[in-house]
Amino acid sequence: MSLNVATILREAVAQHPDKPCLLVDGISVTYADVDRGSARAAAGLLNLGLARGDMVAVQLENSADFVFCYFGILRAGLTMVPLNPLLREPEVRHVMNDSGARALLTSSSRVDEVARAAGDVPVFVRGSGELPPRCHTLASLYADRAFDDVVATSSEDTAVLLYTSGTTGRPKGAELTHLQLLMNANTSGALFGFGPDDVSLAVVPFFHVYGLSLIGVTVRYASTMTVLPRFEIATALEVMERDRVSIMFGVPTMYHALLAEDVTDRDLSAFRLAVSGGAAIPGETLREVEKRFGVLLLEGYGLSESCATATFNRSREDRRFLSIGKPIWGVEVRVVDEAGSRLPRGADHVGELVIRGHNVMKGYHNDPEATALAVRDGWLHSGDLGYEDEDGYLFVVDRKKDLVIRGGYNVYPREIEEVLYSHPGVSAAAVIGKPDPRLGEEVVAVVVRRAGAELGADELIAFCKERLAAYKYPREVRFVDEMPLGSSGKILKRALR
Repeated sequence: MSLNVATILREAVAQHPDKPCLLVDGISVTYADVDRGSARAAAGLLNLGLARGDMVAVQLENSADFVFCYFGILRAGLTMVPLNPLLREPEVRHVMNDSGARALLTSSSRVDEVARAAGDVPVFVRGSGELPPRCHTLASLYADRAFDDVVATSSEDTAVLLYTSGTTGRPKGAELTHLQLLMNANTSGALFGFGPDDVSLAVVPFFHVYGLSLIGVTVRYASTMTVLPRFEIATALEVMERDRVSIMFGVPTMYHALLAEDVTDRDLSAFRLAVSGGAAIPGETLREVEKRFGVLLLEGYGLSESCATATFNRSREDRRFLSIGKPIWGVEVRVVDEAGSRLPRGADHVGELVIRGHNVMKGYHNDPEATALAVRDGWLHSGDLGYEDEDGYLFVVDRKKDLVIRGGYNVYPREIEEVLYSHPGVSAAAVIGKPDPRLGEEVVAVVVRRAGAELGADELIAFCKERLAAYKYPREVRFVDEMPLGSSGKILKRALR
């Protein structure tokens, strides 16, 4: 079956050529502008001699150029390899070598080391200044004569090669197809009630599967994104008010920051929906966001390997508090034991979440062993522990690797973190295990105090002791000024360990 996900842009521009697709610093970039920009990017890449299926690495911050290059790569029948702009030389070199990328599009930050990592591959740099050998300006890539066609790729061709964060080893490239990206856009738009009048806050990084999902759903439903290169709460609020943002896609740390701000004098009346992903959002945060802003906050669940989404809550009426919802259309999610057998429903039956459906990646690029370990009999093994309630709602209790086993008892850090977040003096919290010669592991809470709070370890331990079983509450509390965060805003527990 012939299918190229770039056709969603062609469909949108045919219906709404003069409608803003992007708002960048308040300047409108219309669907016709994005179509022209991507057509010129496609022509420039094809002029390099690239052919269908060739890889193009893109290391750009959120910008109009990212969107031009994304759709340019797709419409030329090539495969996009998104990279975090903060990656250093060895990390970039690993991805370039593993993917076999034949071009690299990057920003001017640390261009010297990026050029070294690229080797003989041509590098196109966004920005100005003196460039190293084999480097050219990104502007020079855009050909004068546009490629107005869309290459007829197969629905099963790899559209995006997305490298995982590498929390359990060297990053692996998950292959996502044209069909999977289209299904993700269709399903997400239907879930959130997307329409042409919606304006989304595009602050989650585009190089992440969450950001790519936002691009897809925006263009598929001909709505608008207001683009921010990074999350700064004051700027985000100004943009939400100025551009009449109706939907915010964020991660829990962004919503914590939102709650810390005084918004009484801001007009956020267009704000109707908050979407949270990337990590579990604490219940207290969810409640407070909905109460203070009068919006619906929906939490979902997915992985890079599941093309961003596997489950979601659907509405205020069709959700369970702290649940990740139910599987999206066309997807199955089961809870299984170590042997792979399905567990009964109920909170007492915690097992690994496994996923099957149109969203499961083709596999890891050039790594059949890792693919066979991750996808067994068609089921993607997530590495997350959870359970299913009697009505089919799914709950994540923690990552397998974050489980703390104290004195033979399983302790799920997320349960303790929920208690910590309910304390008025806590701004952020993470629970980890540390080796203990007697018990195997001991429970440790790492906490950021709320501004102005005078909170001590003994008080917080006592607070948890009143609300948790004896084997669960933390015996040690460490206070820090800020949490180490990953590129998507998720707390990095490996750094805390």
